[in-house]
Amino acid sequence: MDAARLSPPRRMTVPIANRWGAGEMSVLDFGDPKRPVDLVFCHANGFNAATYRSLLAPLASSLRILAPDLRGHGATTLPTTTEGRRGWQDHRDDLVCLLETLDGPPVVLAGHSMGGTSAILASAERPAKVSRVVAFDPVIWKRWMVAALHLPLLDQLPGRIPLAKAALRRRARFESREQALSAYRGRGAFKGWSDIMLVDYLSSGLVEDEQGLVLACSPQWEASNYAVQSHDPWKALKASGRPVHILKGQRGSTCAVEPSPRGLPLVTVDVVPDGAHFFPMLRPDVARDALFEAAV
Repeated sequence: MDAARLSPPRRMTVPIANRWGAGEMSVLDFGDPKRPVDLVFCHANGFNAATYRSLLAPLASSLRILAPDLRGHGATTLPTTTEGRRGWQDHRDDLVCLLETLDGPPVVLAGHSMGGTSAILASAERPAKVSRVVAFDPVIWKRWMVAALHLPLLDQLPGRIPLAKAALRRRARFESREQALSAYRGRGAFKGWSDIMLVDYLSSGLVEDEQGLVLACSPQWEASNYAVQSHDPWKALKASGRPVHILKGQRGSTCAVEPSPRGLPLVTVDVVPDGAHFFPMLRPDVARDALFEAAV
């Protein structure tokens, strides 16, 4: 097994300050620290950068990769205010701040689910810092629904969906990491995950406080991410002027963008056969190949 698979990523912090509040973004740094960053990868809602370690580490022999913990996740200390929040503009702007710290050529900006959508949004804000985008089953509603969610009476409609309600019911405390591993193994969103990936998720997904172990991403923040949807990924897809490769699951996809989307000549959509929303966890080879192809 090569050294890239055995060497753990370095953890660094990046100061972030924008209209959503100031703090530090925790970032995993894979690969040769002497080379420019090739790829920035963003995780899904409720997870963290470490969850994708086994997906990203094999690429580190050829690429330098940054994987941030998004606001409200992992070891990142940025404030999480849900009152008055209407969309993922905070995640977008945090990524913009991260991109602005990078020297060197434009990077591939990638992500899964909410992370993929956030990457698309950020690429439209700073296209000069991005060479292309790779998004794994990004959360993109149909065009008419995105337009409707900008209306004051409908912008909180996603808060009524089962995912948001389920997030609020999620168990937040555990006596040990072993107890959490046993609770998650083979269940719900974690069905089919390897123990290695589950352990990686829990390494940053649980943090210690005065009472024991608690989820780093609170159920309230996870639910808020599901509930606020006034951002416009369709507009961002058109505005970035960068190639965007979307891979979506054949079953249960959260992405309404179909192959050869109207008015978006730079967007390519591939459907992963027999894949579902969590195909990066269950088919990491497919996800890894797409990232490598985009970055080399």
